[in-house]
Amino acid sequence: MAFIEFRDVCKTYRMGEVEIKALDNINFEIEQGEFVVILGASGAGKTTILNLLGGMDTLTTGTIEVDGRNVSSANDKELTEYRRHDIGFVFQFYNLVQNLTAFENVELARQICRDPIDGDEVLKLVGLEKRRDNFPSQLSGGEQQRVAIARAVAKNPKLLLCDEPTGALDYVTGKQVLKVLQDMSVERKMTVVMITHNAALADMGQKIIKVRSGKIEDIIINEHPKNVEDIEY
Repeated sequence: MAFIEFRDVCKTYRMGEVEIKALDNINFEIEQGEFVVILGASGAGKTTILNLLGGMDTLTTGTIEVDGRNVSSANDKELTEYRRHDIGFVFQFYNLVQNLTAFENVELARQICRDPIDGDEVLKLVGLEKRRDNFPSQLSGGEQQRVAIARAVAKNPKLLLCDEPTGALDYVTGKQVLKVLQDMSVERKMTVVMITHNAALADMGQKIIKVRSGKIEDIIINEHPKNVEDIEY
């Protein structure tokens, strides 16, 4: 049994009398510790996959299991617990609390979960141990995103979900952030799922899931993932 399983997953949104099928019979598996890239154009359905996987939305039909747990049948209380303890989120925009320091932003996440990692340790992991007492306004965009990654990792989650994590960053800064994510997967054996529209970034994934018009277009096993430093985009 795989760590993550999507089986016959459909998601339909209703807008007035119109039904929009965001996902149409999606099937895939992800193994523990894999770095997975979900690739697709805007509107392909990749964010819907991430929202379902993170317990932020509910499916219409099908089954989603994470580490033997049926997420698709969970009630609101169970989904809250799942998001709190099992999932780390990294978004395109950093969503840091502006009047808290980098360290305090990380501590905020640590306070709500069962088995957190030390705040100073995760800031060191992302290369920001010397910036622990700075406020977000005193940090660059890349540094803020690395704080956001530290905050997500501090929860010691089973799964790190990244939604276009370099979308608001320039090329050099984006590469620094992607390297942090790749290191989390390689060195800490953390399962990382990253969605992107940038095909060049797919080469860093161990598995690439291509999504088009709400369907799986292709699933590629990449036996030789590229280091972020070697990717040009």
